[in-house]
Amino acid sequence: MTAEFTICAGTVGSGIWYSRDSGERWKRAKMELPFFSKAGDVQVRTLAVSPHIPGLAYAGSEVGLYRSDDSGASWEMVESPMTGTQIWSVAVDPVDPDVIFAGTKPPRVFRSFDRGKYWERLSVAIPGECPIGPPRLTNLVIDPRNHRSVWAGVELGGVFRSRDRGDNWTRLPQLGPRESSTDVHGVAISPGSPAKVLVTTPDGIWISNNEGESWALHAFPKFAERDRVSYCRGVAVKPDEPDVLFVANGNDVPGDAGAIQRSRDGGRSWRRATLPVEPNSTIYWFAVNPALPDVIIANSMFGYLYVSRDGGDSWNKLRRELSEIRALACMPN
Repeated sequence: MTAEFTICAGTVGSGIWYSRDSGERWKRAKMELPFFSKAGDVQVRTLAVSPHIPGLAYAGSEVGLYRSDDSGASWEMVESPMTGTQIWSVAVDPVDPDVIFAGTKPPRVFRSFDRGKYWERLSVAIPGECPIGPPRLTNLVIDPRNHRSVWAGVELGGVFRSRDRGDNWTRLPQLGPRESSTDVHGVAISPGSPAKVLVTTPDGIWISNNEGESWALHAFPKFAERDRVSYCRGVAVKPDEPDVLFVANGNDVPGDAGAIQRSRDGGRSWRRATLPVEPNSTIYWFAVNPALPDVIIANSMFGYLYVSRDGGDSWNKLRRELSEIRALACMPN
């Protein structure tokens, strides 16, 4: 039986909420508001947990970067050149606890070698405008096979890769011929055999077995004939089983229907999870943690939270419902 764990949920409109008892009871986290903020609450779009230091986590918001040292109960702003800018992605180096990356809208990448005391802006040639305005750097992923490799996903902009911890970047070939294939929502690395790069766009999940040089698309069934596509958002890999993959699926954004798709064979075949309550919008994101390998947490965009304690075989919907959720994290107590 999995021990109790902490869940953190970042919302648009009500800051960060946390639960110390696996989602039974929730409290609103204390968040420091900057002097220039006119809003009463912080909008949070990304959460990252340190794999090295218990209780340490980072949150990206529309006003800058936050840090928590108490597993999400309270958050203080981190002084950085990103203050006043929307932060959409944060990644902590799996080998070096002092190295952090952050990605913003407009799309820029920042790196710290001293756990957030000093930051440098990295040189990445990301287009500055697109049909949705400034693109968003939705994902930063540090490769679990080699922590010098860093992957970035941009909505709309495609996939970028650095092989030297962010000093130099390459824009990878476009996933597919349509503009929607540059609309990158989720990025993950499966360190299986063969290793795979996983990327979600509105069209489905793209999988590369050759470090992003070419891609194959798997599109999920539409929810209704009138739907343009079967929309996809987050992607996750079960920490101790690299061939077990999860994709957050729905009929649109925000949509009014959603699903959790799971593959147990590295993406060759997929099955829709049986959920006790139908989602009220697209499924948006996942939380996994190597210290909790059987725990998978998913959320609908409109506040439903689903928890699996058996690696995705079965799911429970939590009684508590939150406002619009844009980020999830979990950590052992």
